[in-house]
Amino acid sequence: MVRGARQPQQPRSRLVPRLTGTVEKPPRKRKSRTEFALNEIMSSGGAEDDIPQGERKTVTDFCYLLDKSKQLFNGLRDLPQYGQKQWQSYFGRTFDVYTKLWKFQQQHRQVLDNRYGLKRWQIGEIASKIGQLYYHYYLRTSETSYLNEAFSFYSAIRQRSYYSQVNKEDRPELVVKKLRYYARFIVVCLLLNKMDVVKDLVKELSDEIEDYTHRFNTEDQVEWNLVLQEVAAFIEADPVMVLNDDNTIVITSNRLAETGAPLLEQGMIVGQLSLADALIIGNCNNQVKFSELTVDMFRMLQALEREPMNLASQMNKPGMQESADKPTRRENPHKYLLYKPTFSQLYTFLAASFKELPANSVLLIYLSATGVFPTGPYDFGGVLTNSNRDIINGDTIHKRNQSHKEMHCLHPGDLYPFTRKPLFIIVDSSNSVAYKNFTNLFGQPLVCLLSPTAYPKALQDQSQRGSLFTLFLNNPLMAFLFVSGLSSMRRGLWEKCQEYLRKINRDIAQLLTHSRSIDQAFLQFFGDEFLRLLLTRFIFCSATMRMHKIFRETRNYPESYPQLPRDETVENPHLQKHILELASILDVRNVFLESTIDDY
Repeated sequence: MVRGARQPQQPRSRLVPRLTGTVEKPPRKRKSRTEFALNEIMSSGGAEDDIPQGERKTVTDFCYLLDKSKQLFNGLRDLPQYGQKQWQSYFGRTFDVYTKLWKFQQQHRQVLDNRYGLKRWQIGEIASKIGQLYYHYYLRTSETSYLNEAFSFYSAIRQRSYYSQVNKEDRPELVVKKLRYYARFIVVCLLLNKMDVVKDLVKELSDEIEDYTHRFNTEDQVEWNLVLQEVAAFIEADPVMVLNDDNTIVITSNRLAETGAPLLEQGMIVGQLSLADALIIGNCNNQVKFSELTVDMFRMLQALEREPMNLASQMNKPGMQESADKPTRRENPHKYLLYKPTFSQLYTFLAASFKELPANSVLLIYLSATGVFPTGPYDFGGVLTNSNRDIINGDTIHKRNQSHKEMHCLHPGDLYPFTRKPLFIIVDSSNSVAYKNFTNLFGQPLVCLLSPTAYPKALQDQSQRGSLFTLFLNNPLMAFLFVSGLSSMRRGLWEKCQEYLRKINRDIAQLLTHSRSIDQAFLQFFGDEFLRLLLTRFIFCSATMRMHKIFRETRNYPESYPQLPRDETVENPHLQKHILELASILDVRNVFLESTIDDY
């Protein structure tokens, strides 16, 4: 059963309280317009005097609520995308009106059917808007539980066939509403890792697009077919399949689970900083994307989230209201997802995030972008923000000597002002090494994790399906299997290897905290679960590549600023032994060197 659009509750700050009671009366100036529409609707239902006053009021109130909901929903577009405070009360009002509208149409369905001519697709449209509200609330708060709420409304539309009659009406704009609903539903399912549902939706969407283009001579056929191609490529981006005994694919989640990050040992001295904000920036040319979300962005955002819980069961727990007023630590760091932003857009979001960063908190910047290479002395280059997409094809244009510098290059120096607060940077780019040349001007904790700038030619090129470096940070076992030449794995062996990988992570955590020569910046960040997991995965990635037989050039290895002590971390014999043991479990030990003590 579809629930009403509950106004989301946040532990740390309450939204506008939900309005209760009867539907508020429309103001006089609005009533006349609604009454005009009402008279038009009712003219075919008999003489106006024959309609009972109560039914007239029901339709009037419904029209008002519908009108108000559309106004508020459209107003969401005008809210600034950055900043975390201005939008909350507006979202609260919008949820309130949609809650009333949804309940109102349920309670008065018969009158609305008879007097208003309410169609099923109109009910579907209301449910779809509520689903969108929950999805956008997830984007604003990073609380994954709201994805479940969006999913429940989108599912109800499909189960109840609210849009089934649309195809019988000769109105292409209604069919487009239906197609857009499918595209939005697919995004939510991808984020929830409901791949079985995604595949069913893609088939249904494909049939709907075929019917749509067959019936109407439309100009957007190519665009809708591109949507299908994008989602198909997105589903197939993972280079390794995990299989059940009956050869069905196992869907794995890479969000932070309770057993995900290695626990801190008693007496470990680490910082008390917590990750509060993250900018996830995607500007890789030709990388698979869907709905302005590249594969790299998708993987990184999941690495910065916990598994969603059931919001309804949490809200209905006794004592939930009492605890709602108490400020508690946010479950997930807040995120901004920026697809191909311009330099000015990126800087605006960065400044807003920096301004609102709470005390003892960390800002994370993740850059997945094409490299911009040096054009002269004392220039290290950087990574690309937005550019002319029609001209650029891959990295090649940026490797030429240019008489002018790339205006949309994000240089390391551009981030210097933001090092006044704790900053954690991940750069996945062909020119990531530009960020080795950082200067910590303010003495705050600062760490940069940098991808290899090139991968061995012998390794099958997977760049279009996402970067290997980001895959290691998101799903290290899948990345390990891929570099070992494996493309599928039985579930039992997968789970055994995952358990062994957890042991490796625990040992890496000990190596870091017991190191005598490690830069203190790493330990300052190590108290946060998300950052701890990213650091241990980075060291695992670096150690794996240094032991792999075909990763033999310096540019094939990840680097960091400040540098890690190699002998105590990425080249530690104890860690190397673990990696060889993992390779033995998978029967791929021949892919790795038995020892990497030789200096390269």
